[in-house]
Amino acid sequence: MNVTAFLRGIPKAELHLHIEGTLEPELAFRLAKKHNVALPYANVEALRAAYSFADLQSFLDIYYAGASVLRDAEDFHTLTTAYLRKAHEQGVAHVEIFFDPQTHTERGIALSTVLEGIVGALRQGREQLGITHRLILCFLRHLSADDAMRTLEEALPYKAALTAVGLDSSERGHPPSKFAAVFERARREGLLTVAHAGEEGPPEYIYEALDILKVRRIDHGVRSEEDPKLLDRLARERMPLTVCPLSNVKLKVFDRIEDHNLKRLLERGVCATVNSDDPAYFGGYLLENFVALEQGLGLTPAELTKLARNSFEASFLEEADKRRWLSAIDAYARENA
Repeated sequence: MNVTAFLRGIPKAELHLHIEGTLEPELAFRLAKKHNVALPYANVEALRAAYSFADLQSFLDIYYAGASVLRDAEDFHTLTTAYLRKAHEQGVAHVEIFFDPQTHTERGIALSTVLEGIVGALRQGREQLGITHRLILCFLRHLSADDAMRTLEEALPYKAALTAVGLDSSERGHPPSKFAAVFERARREGLLTVAHAGEEGPPEYIYEALDILKVRRIDHGVRSEEDPKLLDRLARERMPLTVCPLSNVKLKVFDRIEDHNLKRLLERGVCATVNSDDPAYFGGYLLENFVALEQGLGLTPAELTKLARNSFEASFLEEADKRRWLSAIDAYARENA
């Protein structure tokens, strides 16, 4: 079996993807030239060489600097379209995309501008590529809860375009409980909730995300392994973890892909999924993450198929659509055994 071809062809959903994190250096320089923005790097090669990170914060510093070139709706449309085309090439059938409005509104970019570009591209992606989508608004946890509440209130007129709210950015020192009131308001407005927890933060942050923010998924969650009772709960409740293997290695959560705990999480019955997080910065989109896991952890075709199934089980698709994709995955696996 050609494993890469198998992984490219099997239907997959991506549930942990920051659209700003798909900004490739080539597009960053193109948009910088368009808007006469000076990037602190001489060329594409110098920018790409800077993608060597000591931890989450060192990545975020470059991530936010790169986002400064996104200025108008066309930029956000171009960015999103480029990601969708790459995802389509890699066999991704459904995407649930994060975006960070505060990264842009604090630069004076209107939320309507951001949404016009992203939502327009997502709709076009469905029409032209057949990729379905959900859109998730994330709050920056290093900013205040009041700022997050203002962002939520600003976004409510566009609620029809949103499925959920999430929580990202610097985890250390910013527990999920900081945003309890914001998430309660979002739930009252009919939005689902997810949150980054247990990447750099402790298992306690995962408990807070579950019990205070009442999330439907944990983004990352790899440090859950440190608490056996938590791991048992995640498995019992089939609470999904949106794991990002190459990101975890790039940001020093694990030293090597061979050290990653995803295989152990699967063996414990956790609904773990594979995702690319910020692929332009971390060296790989969804297919590259799957291939790295297969090579580094020796995952079997059955385990890889399980991960593909988990991605749809954990999605916010309607149940009928989930069943259709699960059947398609099973058929694909039988045909390519």
